[in-house]
Amino acid sequence: MISLAREGGYWLAVIDRPEKANSLTPEMLERLCEIAEAAREAKVLVITGTGRVFSAGADLDAARAGLATSPLWERLSGALAAVPGLSICALNGTVAGGAMGMALACDLRIAVPGAKVFYPVMALGFLPQPSDPARLASLVGPARTKMILMAGQKVPVEEARDWGLIDRIVVPEDLLVTARALAEDTLAADPSHAAAIKALIG
Repeated sequence: MISLAREGGYWLAVIDRPEKANSLTPEMLERLCEIAEAAREAKVLVITGTGRVFSAGADLDAARAGLATSPLWERLSGALAAVPGLSICALNGTVAGGAMGMALACDLRIAVPGAKVFYPVMALGFLPQPSDPARLASLVGPARTKMILMAGQKVPVEEARDWGLIDRIVVPEDLLVTARALAEDTLAADPSHAAAIKALIG
């Protein structure tokens, strides 16, 4: 349910459980962690999903069994943030809950029209993963972070782009084409050059 295609330094990870809104089981989350950790060898890592939802976060049954508060979420976002190359979250649809951590930890976020972003931790009684609020606030500011985390707002990607949370909106058929185009300069560069530029940005 998690596939990985490698084409030289270009890695494409796909969440493929569309019948369950790409909700993540412990095994899927572990696999994503392994891919993100191994992506230190990649020049570019793109994460996307199949169907109309990028990911609804934790699988409901798994969440009730403890996945909602698993350290795997923080392990995943930490590994993504540590990728020395360019990481792109290509949102093929709505992103919700713990899956927001993946999007926040990537360098770039592109999305299809009509998708939404939301993180219903207030309603569900969970805390967000430790690094997510700071990453979100660095992109959209503290007030809009509270709009998402405390007011529980489902933010359309068109508005999220205005906030700085989404970098570009493209039609579904161009989503991965756009991701690949954004990757070209990094793919053509020496990995150490890309890593040095990324380190300067912080």
